[in-house]
Amino acid sequence: MTLPMTGAPTRRVLLHVGTPKTGTSYLQDVLFRNRRTLHAAGILYPADRFDAHFLAALDLMRLPWGGLETEAIGAWDRLAEQVRAHRGTSVISHEILAAASRSQVGRALESLGHGDGTEVHVVLSVRDLVRQIPAEWQENVKHRSSISYAKFLRQVQNPARESRISSWFWSVQEIPDILNRWGHDLPPERIHLVTVPPPGGARELLWKRFSQAFGLDGLDLDLEAERVNPSLGVPETALIRRINRAANRQLPPADYRPLVRELLAHQTLSQRTGSPRLRLPPDVHPWVRDLEDAWVTEIRDRGYDVVGDLDDLLGGPPPEADWADPDRPSEAQVAGAAVDAIKALLLENGRLQQEAARVSGELAQAHRDLERSYLRPTYRLRAKLVRRLQASRVGRGALKAYRAARGRNSRSA
Repeated sequence: MTLPMTGAPTRRVLLHVGTPKTGTSYLQDVLFRNRRTLHAAGILYPADRFDAHFLAALDLMRLPWGGLETEAIGAWDRLAEQVRAHRGTSVISHEILAAASRSQVGRALESLGHGDGTEVHVVLSVRDLVRQIPAEWQENVKHRSSISYAKFLRQVQNPARESRISSWFWSVQEIPDILNRWGHDLPPERIHLVTVPPPGGARELLWKRFSQAFGLDGLDLDLEAERVNPSLGVPETALIRRINRAANRQLPPADYRPLVRELLAHQTLSQRTGSPRLRLPPDVHPWVRDLEDAWVTEIRDRGYDVVGDLDDLLGGPPPEADWADPDRPSEAQVAGAAVDAIKALLLENGRLQQEAARVSGELAQAHRDLERSYLRPTYRLRAKLVRRLQASRVGRGALKAYRAARGRNSRSA
């Protein structure tokens, strides 16, 4: 089914609520960078920064997230206000929305105008558990966790034991339950499942399915990715886990994200494509296959709109080759990854030192310019220089520092 998005007279909202690790980062990057093109076609993607919908989801769900929840206060209501003011189609997308409770879902739908003339659709992108389970463990590791893969698997397989790991995993991965929470007040034709193709398919196929589900066919969009969430191999994930165990107590979250997650994991270690891939252990496959079979049967019976093939939710067979255990990785491979990580940190340190030297030079030059202007105290010259300094962040800092210094000098005279 293709939704007639462009030129629609009614207010329509597409809520893409997950699941994680289903191409969501790529989708959101494309939507954010093409906001003007979308708006010209009558489609609103309400975001003034790339993580606007993430902050809105944190606000809606009152989730603690490394201090960002304070920055997120009021973000959902601001987003909903933009959606209600738009005549046409609006798109909201973030994968952590999959974890919303039924009461939070009710608040979200009401704030977007459901029941007041707005046509709300829920979109859920889904992938087989054979790939989702190892991907979720890796995401935990990239968010500072040091839990072993074996312990993660035990907790996921025993959700009744009420661990933080299992509670979060099933809140964002148990497809029938997510659909129960988000779709209980919507007819099945307004629930759209986008299935992630199996490994080995054409790379553009997932985007074609997203494009069909969101009614983007025919739009000239820039599809070059700037923000993605790449996967790591077994030794690379093991290295990040060891870094977490060694550095978490000393490294604050504000420094962890740019240094470990972005520089090391995403920009450096993800480029090591020759490493063994992270996979589901062979002995867990039968349990996963039984669960996937039950989910596919239940989804078919409910009659949702499926973009793709529900058989894509049936993961592949256990690996024929030897399975690489991330809890007992090849030490030589981990050492190779560590050398690449150290090199990246050294290069980043050099870049930061060069940037600091450049900024210091600009500040010194600005200070000299200010001194010369006050030695030749013509009003027009000073005003021109001040306007030039105020036009840049560095200049504004220099001007502020200079005024503070002059104030201290005048008080001590």
